[in-house]
Amino acid sequence: MANFVQSGVVKTAVRELAAPIADVAAFAEVVDDVVTNNPFGCTAYQVGTESHAAVEKARESYTGRIVYENGEAETVGQVSVRCPTVAAYTANIATVLANAAVATAMGGTAAHATDNDSFTAALKCHAANGEIFTLSLSRTRLTLSSYEDDAIRSTVENWADAVPALA
Repeated sequence: MANFVQSGVVKTAVRELAAPIADVAAFAEVVDDVVTNNPFGCTAYQVGTESHAAVEKARESYTGRIVYENGEAETVGQVSVRCPTVAAYTANIATVLANAAVATAMGGTAAHATDNDSFTAALKCHAANGEIFTLSLSRTRLTLSSYEDDAIRSTVENWADAVPALA
């Protein structure tokens, strides 16, 4: 019977942020900057007949929390809104905040608890050396995964050092 032979060393690196990214606008700015400006020097590629951009969003999710407080500032209820895009997040938060029927049913006044919001995005990147790696961003951490070449980690690390929101 044949044995498995290791063919590569796939690595993962995590960067915990000193403070959460301030809000959805700052988070979207970081993600959009990577997709638009390609600070890692990634290259477009093709798999079969399908062409891929150098950096692509593989997935994203935005969750907002609305709390309802009574006259004594006690939380009497809450609603979480999970959305697939920043636009949906913004629209749905506004819709829930304006919904008088829900506020009445909860027995309180609606407020957006922005400190409890969460945002995630995973970017699929094709390095110039041919490796495909993933940079996952959340409000509190960055995770670089599926890379072998330490130069990729160094490039991403240097980029993150220069982005104020990722301090």
